[in-house]
Amino acid sequence: MSRIRPYVRGARSRHLATAGVAATTAALLAAALSPAADAADRPTRATALENAASVLVDQAAALGLTSAEGTKVRDVVVDANGTQHVRYDRTYQQLPVLGGDFVVHLASDGTYKSADRATKGTISLSSITPALSAPKAADLAVNALRAANLGETLKKITAKPQLVVDALHGAPKLAWQTNAVAQDSLGNPVARTVLTDAGTGTQIDAWDSIETATGDGKSLYSGTVPLETTPSGSTYNLTDATRGGTYTGDAANKTDLCILGICLSRAPSTVFTDADNHWGTGAASDRSTAAVDAQYGTDVTWDYYKNVHGRSGIAGDGKGSFNRVHYGSSYNNAFWDDSCFCMTYGDGDGTQLGPLVSLDVAGHEMSHGVTSKTAALTYSGESGGLNEATSDIFGTLVEFYAGNSSDAGDYLIGEKIVRSGFGRDALRYMDQPSKDGNSADYWSSSLGDLDVHYSSGVANHFAYLLAEGSGAKTINGVSYDSPTYNGSTVTGIGRDKLGAIWYRALTVYMTSSTNYAGARTATLNAAKDLYGAGSTEYNAVGAAWSAVNVN
Repeated sequence: MSRIRPYVRGARSRHLATAGVAATTAALLAAALSPAADAADRPTRATALENAASVLVDQAAALGLTSAEGTKVRDVVVDANGTQHVRYDRTYQQLPVLGGDFVVHLASDGTYKSADRATKGTISLSSITPALSAPKAADLAVNALRAANLGETLKKITAKPQLVVDALHGAPKLAWQTNAVAQDSLGNPVARTVLTDAGTGTQIDAWDSIETATGDGKSLYSGTVPLETTPSGSTYNLTDATRGGTYTGDAANKTDLCILGICLSRAPSTVFTDADNHWGTGAASDRSTAAVDAQYGTDVTWDYYKNVHGRSGIAGDGKGSFNRVHYGSSYNNAFWDDSCFCMTYGDGDGTQLGPLVSLDVAGHEMSHGVTSKTAALTYSGESGGLNEATSDIFGTLVEFYAGNSSDAGDYLIGEKIVRSGFGRDALRYMDQPSKDGNSADYWSSSLGDLDVHYSSGVANHFAYLLAEGSGAKTINGVSYDSPTYNGSTVTGIGRDKLGAIWYRALTVYMTSSTNYAGARTATLNAAKDLYGAGSTEYNAVGAAWSAVNVN
């Protein structure tokens, strides 16, 4: 699970351009990758899987695969010209391998071209019997959860260790990956994933793991918006059959109770109903109003990924997610949860944050779901910063895509949900991330030590520069003045091309261990695929990375 993480008490965690710039990734690929295959000749997903299976046999040694290892397909991308990209997860003696994922790239005729691997070396362990017991690993994880929530009284603490092979942090080793979860004093969830050396008991890494009929509705933040609903007798349900059955329900200010990774009870998601198909009043006092914002955010995010990138739903399988609003008590957070395939929104405390159902927050959190189904960027170190930045980038592009005059697109994150007690006018700033007092504008060797919501600043800054360029400018009434590390002047190539490049990099080239240097390579490869090596766009990607000190 991943959360918006505004960093206030109780929030401990983890359109492209406006209408008229509606070039889809699929269209860009069709134009840029030649010769284009006829639709009838384009390989199917099944064909790509068959081709990739043959390649795994032929290229096993080059991919570092041995008889002790197994593979499982995570995602498949077939380009317009028939080029195929199949992404795999890996096991070693049936244990999950962190950093074992890889992508094989195949030509249109199914022959092997290349591969991107999260881990380059061969995996070999002398034993898969841990010296550290599972209960001891659980105790260490609980201590780490308490340490990350100092001053907070935690209750209903549980921890579930899983034996894994860690290939993300140097030489492969046996490790316990433990998910420790609890509730804070208000009953809101806190969670931390702890990676512990199964031989020595040393903590390897840790990260927060709470990652979140046609009618109309009056929303809190986006004015009156259209809604697709489902008639049910004399009433209407807030369920959208045109977008995979997405729906919004009332969590009734309750929370989930999960023990050892199994949820014994979940906050409800009672589907909202309405008598006349006109939802909400625009005021927070009406519980349907927040539901309008949440459903609208889901609708726009679905449309953005489908119409711009050709992706049908978060998982790319046409299935809708669902929303829960009014979760917990004064809960200053929102999060995407893969285990329920749902978005959850708190109402905020009213002093620092209001209800967290704004459009860019919805796009941000649901994009965590897209990342988990594609590159699965590990939520710590530099890859964690890239994970968070991916959600900020796409959340911002969703906001621009909406073209909503009540919530015009901008490069501020969460500007609608902050209140006077928060102390600034947004959660984060993409043009100059350090304006929040914590985020990094530029890469340095210590970047991976920052919280992922702060190390994300470098990629956010890159994205802003690539889209808009450096220097002073005003966009939709908001003033920006983006600096560069090397004093260079960067010329932007627009939001549509930023989105196309980042999406292709995420879904085709990035892996769980991708760091900032790897992100530069991945986005350059994406730009080369879409626009050609040496193109204006390709050169702009390199210039924007250099401007944030990623070379």
